[in-house]
Amino acid sequence: MRTILLCCIVTTLTSATFPQDRTNARSMVISTYGIVATSQVLASQAGAEILSHGGSAVDAAIAANATLGVMEPDMNGIGGDLFAIVWEAKTGKLYGLNASGWAPKALTIDYLKSKSITKMPGEGIDTVTVPGAVEGWNRLHQRFGHTAWKDLFTPAVFYAENGFAVQELIAMDWRSSEDKLKADPESRRVFLPHDQAPQMGEIFKNPDVAKALRLVATDGPQSFYKGEIAQAILATSHEFSGTITAEDLAGFSAEWVEPISTTYRGWKVYELPPNGQGMAALEMLNIMEQFEPSKTGPLSSEELHKRIEAMKLAYADLARYNADPRFAKVPVRGLLSKEYAKQRSQLIDPQKANCDTQAGVPPSSDTTYLTAVDREGNIVSLIQSNFSSFGSGITVRGMGFALQNRGALFMLDPAQPDALAGHKRPFHTIIPAFMEKGDDHIGFGIMGGANQPLAHAQFVSNVVDYGMNLQAALETARFTVRSNFNIGCKILIEDRVPAEVRQRLSSMGHQLEVRGDFSLFMGRGQAIDHNTKTGLNFAASDARTDGSAEPEVPPNLRQSIPSGNRQP
Repeated sequence: MRTILLCCIVTTLTSATFPQDRTNARSMVISTYGIVATSQVLASQAGAEILSHGGSAVDAAIAANATLGVMEPDMNGIGGDLFAIVWEAKTGKLYGLNASGWAPKALTIDYLKSKSITKMPGEGIDTVTVPGAVEGWNRLHQRFGHTAWKDLFTPAVFYAENGFAVQELIAMDWRSSEDKLKADPESRRVFLPHDQAPQMGEIFKNPDVAKALRLVATDGPQSFYKGEIAQAILATSHEFSGTITAEDLAGFSAEWVEPISTTYRGWKVYELPPNGQGMAALEMLNIMEQFEPSKTGPLSSEELHKRIEAMKLAYADLARYNADPRFAKVPVRGLLSKEYAKQRSQLIDPQKANCDTQAGVPPSSDTTYLTAVDREGNIVSLIQSNFSSFGSGITVRGMGFALQNRGALFMLDPAQPDALAGHKRPFHTIIPAFMEKGDDHIGFGIMGGANQPLAHAQFVSNVVDYGMNLQAALETARFTVRSNFNIGCKILIEDRVPAEVRQRLSSMGHQLEVRGDFSLFMGRGQAIDHNTKTGLNFAASDARTDGSAEPEVPPNLRQSIPSGNRQP
């Protein structure tokens, strides 16, 4: 596998591959020390700094995530949810954490009907579910943390108080959310300085979220669910006639879960179980495995058609069956069986797109992603989100963070598995992932709502079927869809896919919307591989993001560099 990871993307147009002709824009970061890969350089540096001071991969991930919440307030923050997979190098054991919040007890179908609401709104107070991120950090730190809790938030508080330069891609998303933010006076005050979104390179400060993070750091997680932050959340909910109560906040806890998995051509690939959508990535891989990889490469019409059609079948099942397993029976084992994949694969016409894919009957039985590895080889695959940009659009009074709108994915049909109910967790799009074979153990994730399962499957196939290294596997042109439901034949595809391939796909019935070279619609990914034989860590950060993979400074080197003295 080391040879596979260090080689450039395989091409089929020439008899040899040359480094000068590679198609990926960046190189991997390779180190025997820890590495943190996130969508913001300063957040990656914050996590790497924690590693340099002896912190664990989990410590680094929490510090990086808190910093991302400051720098990408549209995508994530303490008002959102969190999922994580942790690989423990010493034991080889994998741990899963579901820190997605539940709906308020009083937020029910009957309650919304009493307000003449017949369809779940996309934003506003009735989409707010209890934020799970802080409780997720708490559970992770209790089990795997080395660094003192209070010290994990130092970088995030620093940037919130002193400001940071807004990066290119976040500035674009921020600007597109101006109308949403102007609908709430507090969101407008906090996130629209000078009554407009900050421009690329503008220094943005958020003293309110610095206050909230300091409370979390000094008073612990209880400050969010029972203390001063909780009171601010309740006051904000009351102002909008929301249903959140003190009991909804205080009673919430994250849940350790067993990851689900499948095999793909000798690799074992892991996702988290429902209420997340990770099972769709695994089902898609199972269906793809029924076909041989295309001999003409990953961007051939044959390969892309197979991937697209496998995605439609998996997503149809996802839309039909995914729900909170505490409230509905989700047939995960049946959906992930190889026999079921064989049945589903027979529905794929190699020459024609299916524009009306239906769910099968299995046998019974705006987001940020980061990954970190420490010098012991422990890996964290973590994803955290507000759902849509700035979540519900409602900012907690005096605390500087937006509340998520995860409840928007509930259904108001009581016959559906994902029907709204009090203290039920909604359908979740955010999914961390992990894959391993032999000495190689890879934590990876690719953001972007409905994009995530299909992007995971494309990444895995790029590594396994086409011998790409992590960076090439992330950067290779992809396709995506806008929704998990009612997909039809509408596919978004990057224009780096050759024109003749796109023309062939169109002739097969695919309705293509061509996007740019490195489109944000395809998601922003990160990946880290730890090789247990060599002790090397390989890391990649998607060229579709503002971020980077940052290695820690070796402790001995840090100690040998004298502190600078300012001259008078």
